[in-house]
Amino acid sequence: MNFDPAFTTSYLVAFAMGLATSLHCVGMCGSIIGTLTLSLSPEVRSIKRLMIPFIFNYNFGRIFSYTLAGAIAGVVESFIPAPMTEINGYRILQIFSAIIMAGAGFYIAGWLPRFAYIEKAGIHIWRIIEPYGRKLIPVKDRTQAFLFGMVWGWLPCGLVYTALALALTTGDIAKSAMTMFSFGLGTLPAVMSIGIMTNVLTRLSRMQRFKQVVGLFLIALALLAAMPWLNPMAIITTTHMNH
Repeated sequence: MNFDPAFTTSYLVAFAMGLATSLHCVGMCGSIIGTLTLSLSPEVRSIKRLMIPFIFNYNFGRIFSYTLAGAIAGVVESFIPAPMTEINGYRILQIFSAIIMAGAGFYIAGWLPRFAYIEKAGIHIWRIIEPYGRKLIPVKDRTQAFLFGMVWGWLPCGLVYTALALALTTGDIAKSAMTMFSFGLGTLPAVMSIGIMTNVLTRLSRMQRFKQVVGLFLIALALLAAMPWLNPMAIITTTHMNH
C-alpha cells in the first residue's frame, strides 16, 4: 500500500462537502426556487409532479455553472508559475484550500461570523450577471428554467468559493471542473426537496446543534485537505509487473 503523491482531492470529498453544507443554503436557494415556482403558470404550480422538471432543470443549470466555474479555476491554476506545478508546490494550494474550508466550517457552526465577508469577493461580477436572470422571469419552459439556474449559479456564496478553493488543488482543468460538479451534485438532494419537505428542511437548517455538527464535519474535511495522507481514498495499491 503506497500513498499516491498525485492525490490532491477527491470527488467524494467535494460531494460530501456539498451534501453537508446544502441545508445551510436552504434559506437562500429556497427563496430563489420560490421566485422560479411563483413565475410558473397556475396549472404547473398546482401539480408538484409538473413542477419537478422545472426545478430539476433549474438545478442542472446551477450545477452547470458550478462546473464551468471549476473549469475556469483550473485554467487559472494552469498559469501558476512552473515551480508551483511540482508536488511540493501544490502543498501551498492544499493548505490554502484547507484554511478556507475550515473557515467555512467555523462559520456554519456559528463560531466565525466574519467568514461571510468572503462572499463580497464576487459581488461585482454578480451585479453584471444578475439582470439577465430577471429577464428570464416569468419562466415559461424548461429551457428558461435551465438558463435561470445558470445565472443564479453565480450568486456570491462563501461555500461555493470554498469548493472552488478545493478545486484549485486538483492540478487539472477537467478534474477541477469535475470537483465542482461533484460539489453541485451534493447540494442537489436538499435543494430539490425544497417545496416538498420545506418545513423539515427549514427546521433542520435553523437548529444550532445541527449547524455545529455540519461545521465540525467540514472542519474534518479541511484536515483531510491539509493532510491528504490521512485520507484512506489517497491510499493506492501498486502492482509491480516483472518483465
